[in-house]
Amino acid sequence: MIRKLKSGEYRLYSRKVNPKTGRRRNLGTFRSRAAAEKHEREVQYFKRH
Repeated sequence: MIRKLKSGEYRLYSRKVNPKTGRRRNLGTFRSRAAAEKHEREVQYFKRH
């Protein structure tokens, strides 16, 4: 899940809420949305291999 920050950067969050904190895990901050989407695909691949 990608959200745009006020600074203009994009941050990748986990899909599920972390039960310990009640918030989503930050999986990285990127300058461009394309970079965030690329990393999201890499994360999904890693989870299944």
